[in-house]
Amino acid sequence: MDKRKNFIPIITVLIILILPVIFSFSEIYATETGETHDLGSELPLWSAIPFVGILLSIAVFPLVAPHFWHHHFPKISAAWALIFAAPFLFIYQGQAFHEILHIYLLDYFPFIILLWGLYTIAGGIHIKGTMRGTPIVNVLIIFIGTMLASWVGTTGAAMIMIRPILKANQDRKHKVHLIVFFIFLVANIGGSLTPLGDPPLFLGFLHGVSFFWTLSLFPNMIFCVFVLLILLYIWDSYLYRQEGIKPDTTTEKEPIRIEGAFNFLLLLGVVVGVLFSGMVHLPEISVFGIHVPLQNWVRDFWIILMGILSLRLTSKATRAANEFTWFPIKEVAYLFAGIFMTIIPALAILKAGEKGALAILIKFVETPNDFFWVTGILSSFLDNAPTYLTFFNTALGKLGLSEDMIRTAFAAGTIEAQYPSFISLLTGISLGAVFMGANTYIGNAPNFMVKSIAEESGINMPSFFGYMIKYSIPILIPLFLLQTLIFS
Repeated sequence: MDKRKNFIPIITVLIILILPVIFSFSEIYATETGETHDLGSELPLWSAIPFVGILLSIAVFPLVAPHFWHHHFPKISAAWALIFAAPFLFIYQGQAFHEILHIYLLDYFPFIILLWGLYTIAGGIHIKGTMRGTPIVNVLIIFIGTMLASWVGTTGAAMIMIRPILKANQDRKHKVHLIVFFIFLVANIGGSLTPLGDPPLFLGFLHGVSFFWTLSLFPNMIFCVFVLLILLYIWDSYLYRQEGIKPDTTTEKEPIRIEGAFNFLLLLGVVVGVLFSGMVHLPEISVFGIHVPLQNWVRDFWIILMGILSLRLTSKATRAANEFTWFPIKEVAYLFAGIFMTIIPALAILKAGEKGALAILIKFVETPNDFFWVTGILSSFLDNAPTYLTFFNTALGKLGLSEDMIRTAFAAGTIEAQYPSFISLLTGISLGAVFMGANTYIGNAPNFMVKSIAEESGINMPSFFGYMIKYSIPILIPLFLLQTLIFS
């Protein structure tokens, strides 16, 4: 019976996808052949209630009904998705079906495939040896992960380094603060320096921003990194002394070794696949009117291949030593399936700019600091990639520029001289989208995965709001204010 229950979320997702075909198949191509609606300007702000509902469910249920949530979160996610999808499909029919397919084919499935690939491959890398979770060791592990993040992505770096820090601190009493700072730095801020680090920067690369321009964000990034690492060292040192841990002189120290090191080559393969999809332009393939570039299909199948190779070539003993399970990636897949469905009206309204229900907010942003804070706050709760793109286009519009103009200037190396105002706005947008993904568990995909892995290892992580109230708001918001004042 339990096995059959496991199929309920899968069946529900299939119903979500099949339902529009049943009653509106004749209007699937309405966006091409019939009347279309400007969804961003038509949808009211309250159409985002299901999105708020799923966020509140993630925040509240683990607190008030943890057992129920652990066993039924896929159904709750699917329920919120249906609450939005049913009326949306009924009212907008073919166009709604088009929007749903669009976000799943172009955003959700590539998102999950990339996460699955990185999670699977990184799960085959096991760092052996004696590592004691002293304050200096913990700072060093997180610093290494932070530096890795810009080159193998925040997800890749987080999946490689989360198990070493858990292993090093397995005998520590206080661990939550370590995981929180790990999320701050490895899963977010560390991905600031290249388009490989975080999806919004890669989106900027696809729209004409030079690959190496993001290195100019280094002063802002390293300032935040060192402030947070100093704070972590002070905090962890205090707790370490409180625990009264004494050096272990009886156990023989085992040298640090890496098992499954060939998986680093597979991670490099994933990076190459992502770069390929951004630099090569192949014909598009139409799926129910959704035009998906062929290079995207190649990238996704390539990532799946890298993951399968990792599963085939990595020994079961290595994965067992890593305490590797599929639960964290399944949790992310189920919850974000609902989030991506319910986020449709919020993103449409945002993309509508001054025509949508958030017109006042769009009109408000003028200065680089405005772009930093508005992009960042929205990226804390919405998908930071489309949020970045929205304000990227807003900045172009406000300055009377086009994508071709800035693409040409970047290619010629004259962007700073020709369009200094745009560079200032772009800096604010980029930093906001990357840095403030650390504000919530859903601000960036690896946040939730790190939380899930930590909980599987027995760490009682704070709730959705607990994370914000206890950690991100009192620590990150003052830091970002200070960073704004210093670099303005």
